[in-house]
Amino acid sequence: MSRYSFPTIVVTGIGVVSPIGNSKDEFWQAMMLGKSGAGPITRFDATCYDTHFACEVKNFDVQQFVSRKEAQRMDPFTHYAIAAAEMALLDAGLDINARTRLNNERVGVVFGSGIGGMWTYHKQQEELYKRGGNPDRISPFFVPMLIANIAAGYIAIRYGFKGPNYGTVSACATSSHCIADAMMLLQRGDADVILAGGSEAVITPMGIGGFAAMRALSTRNDAPEKASRPFDKERSGFVMGEGGAVLVLETLDHAQRRGARIYAVAAGFGLTDDAYHITQPAEGGEGAVRSMRLALHDARLQPKDIGYINAHGTSTPLNDKTETAAIKTVFGEHAYKLAVSSTKSMTGHLLGAAGAVEAAATVLALYHGILPPTINYEVPDPDCDLFYVPNIPVQRNIDAAISNTFGFGGHNVSLCFTKPTVG
Repeated sequence: MSRYSFPTIVVTGIGVVSPIGNSKDEFWQAMMLGKSGAGPITRFDATCYDTHFACEVKNFDVQQFVSRKEAQRMDPFTHYAIAAAEMALLDAGLDINARTRLNNERVGVVFGSGIGGMWTYHKQQEELYKRGGNPDRISPFFVPMLIANIAAGYIAIRYGFKGPNYGTVSACATSSHCIADAMMLLQRGDADVILAGGSEAVITPMGIGGFAAMRALSTRNDAPEKASRPFDKERSGFVMGEGGAVLVLETLDHAQRRGARIYAVAAGFGLTDDAYHITQPAEGGEGAVRSMRLALHDARLQPKDIGYINAHGTSTPLNDKTETAAIKTVFGEHAYKLAVSSTKSMTGHLLGAAGAVEAAATVLALYHGILPPTINYEVPDPDCDLFYVPNIPVQRNIDAAISNTFGFGGHNVSLCFTKPTVG
């Protein structure tokens, strides 16, 4: 079978839980306002840490989605997963009785987390020490709450979806890999509909402490809302975020048969590895160059066809410079005509959930014809000399966009979305 005889894959539903909004609409409106999700950490006392702030999810009530008893048996990363999945299904026109209208053996879930139940591990270990090391105090739900694949399992159990089901783990590239895998499964004919995405909840003592020990986090404690400043010359580190997102992907034929609204076409992807360093990107962004080129090839597009890139844009000195160089290598002179922005400037870095949240932003940008900004862009950096949609959104109808995500271990994913010609 030719690679290009595969069915067209489309996005029909979006669910988001984020530091700037707990629904797709809240998330989009906050981006249009250039809202920062950063603020003092409330999850624990962070006064002795170098970094005292993060982008926490706010005003989230998990009992809107599951009972109190169920919630107590889940880690927060699973809470975000369940909520995002339900909102995505509703947005796609597939309500909680969707299994009665779908062949549930043809509906899958590919949903990951870069780290999994870090809060669960923290609290269970704390309880163990508190009880003098008595293992009788370890919860029988400890392991099911901890493991990174459990969110995918819970979503399937909740809705009776019996198709392909698993989670990927590739650090910050995790949920972009989930979306790429979902596309492959749909192209192979292994499912009609797949919920793809990821979630993360690691604003914990060890989460903040670990990244601070690497000197990866911004320490701009006097102005947290200004700390995430991708591509700005004064960037000094990323801001930890949390939350999750789900995209409902399905074959075009299936979507059309049920009269679904189509946000975008999931047109292509590129998957590579730097094979260079555990945390640093390869020189010149060599792996990112290949992932973007592969995504363009898979989507059968030329560099000039891309109007927008949602950058990985972490607000770290090395990443932003390297990603800019990679974009210029792939796009040449066109790099100065397209728009690039990092929505991490608003949401912070959601680690394993970043790819799904940023794919949602990319799809919504295509759908609405408005490009989200890079906020806090104030001091130009000679090494970062592209148009980063500084501080305010830009109205621009585009036909194709790329979302980049890169993870520790050298993992690179570039997802290409295009405007639908139908729907």
